Amino acid sequence: MEKIKRVYVAGHNGMVGAALLRSFASRSDIELVTRSREELDLLDAQAVLGFFKNQNIQEIYIAAAKVGGIYANHSYPADFIYENLTLACNLIHMAYLAGIKKLLFLGSSCIYPKYSAQPIPESMLLSSVLEPTNEPYAIAKIAGIKLCESYNRQYGCDYRAVMPTNLYGPNDNFDVEKGHVVPALIRRFHEAKVRGDAAVVVWGSGKPRREFLYVDDLAEASIHVMELNVDVIKLHTQPMLSHINIGTGVDCSIKELAQLVASVVGFEGEIRFDDSKPDGTPQKLLDVALLKSLGWEYHIPLKKGLELTYSWFLRHQNELRGNQ
Repeated sequence: MEKIKRVYVAGHNGMVGAALLRSFASRSDIELVTRSREELDLLDAQAVLGFFKNQNIQEIYIAAAKVGGIYANHSYPADFIYENLTLACNLIHMAYLAGIKKLLFLGSSCIYPKYSAQPIPESMLLSSVLEPTNEPYAIAKIAGIKLCESYNRQYGCDYRAVMPTNLYGPNDNFDVEKGHVVPALIRRFHEAKVRGDAAVVVWGSGKPRREFLYVDDLAEASIHVMELNVDVIKLHTQPMLSHINIGTGVDCSIKELAQLVASVVGFEGEIRFDDSKPDGTPQKLLDVALLKSLGWEYHIPLKKGLELTYSWFLRHQNELRGNQ
């Protein structure tokens, strides 16, 4: 008889959490456990502990986070560091207290220094200063990595961490001010097309280079890493690293991204760049050699992913207008 694992996905209503649910949908050996924000406040440590103890959780995927683009990170730094630190501490420590041995923490590539070697290997963590525009968020994510590493060392847990590159896809935040670059551009170009605008202005110079990963690819990679035998990971990481990069190993300039989004959306006007606005990190491309050595590579190229994301956006326009 097939053994069923009870797996809790924290943040299942978000972009990453929803992608994990899609990836698990066909699995007969997984019993998914989810709770909405109204049902379980992840900022309440005792509520989290009680939930873990009562639900017989065996594995946890931590996809819950407060996220946003440059504007949101710049405008709400206290919110970003407090909520993300508290989420990491509550979920990881309470998992340990409840006797849950296996957990996956999802971070962000902004944990790496502003001027990292390119592509960025996992070993660049804590080697230099962070990008100031998202430092509070990055520090909270670094703390999550080090929590996993420390509980493994001290208590013999199997808490793993993965660092995704820039993500996009269904269930993203399409707010033009608070969203990340891909959903914000999709919405701006779409609305400009509908209005018949002659031009769209994009923040920054357009020169920074970024790597983008479709969120369903991230979900597959996360499950792949979580289900690897720990001896396989140790074999490929000498000395054993605290986290694993997840990305495509391919980047493009923001200008190239804007042109591609405009093409997918069907906006035919002019694209202008406002270089009085901040660019952020000049380049951010992850070294994914370790992930490849562990048997996983991305499947969905950028243009196809943008087409899938725009299609999802069109199907959910009315809902998005009501929420943003």
